Amino acid sequence: MSIKNLLKYISVLRGKTLILGSGAGVIAGICLLGVVMPQATNADFENNAYVSYVTKVDIQTIEKIVKTIKVVVTAYSSCPEETDDTPFITASGKSVADGVVANNLLPLGTKIRIPELYGDKVFVVEDRMNSKKSDYHVDIWLPSKTLALNFGVKTAEIEILEN
Repeated sequence: MSIKNLLKYISVLRGKTLILGSGAGVIAGICLLGVVMPQATNADFENNAYVSYVTKVDIQTIEKIVKTIKVVVTAYSSCPEETDDTPFITASGKSVADGVVANNLLPLGTKIRIPELYGDKVFVVEDRMNSKKSDYHVDIWLPSKTLALNFGVKTAEIEILEN
């Protein structure tokens, strides 16, 4: 989980609520963590001086990276010439949607990220590619052929996430 995502959650310090999330909130959070907290001592915590300090983290948003691999990244759409006879149904049986990727190496249902291109966005392997394609090729589903063609061909590292 990135610092940006961690800091967007609510922090409570000395009974005052501070919402972190915007750029200013992130800066304020870093300042509070770097300036206010180091002044606290063990005695302060033992005497409950900072008992109201709490940081909430949504456990579901923390994903462990299992492996990172370099792949070719392209895009596809549901055009008949790019798919089989069921262009809107993936190999897993689900409908195509934002966040669906095709890959022949990873098991269906595997979650991945492509940080160089999409930051923290999580994709799910729900489809397969033509067997002529390399295992180290990820195809991102996009809603139109024009968008897929404009995406082009890129090389990027993907993060395979623990399921």
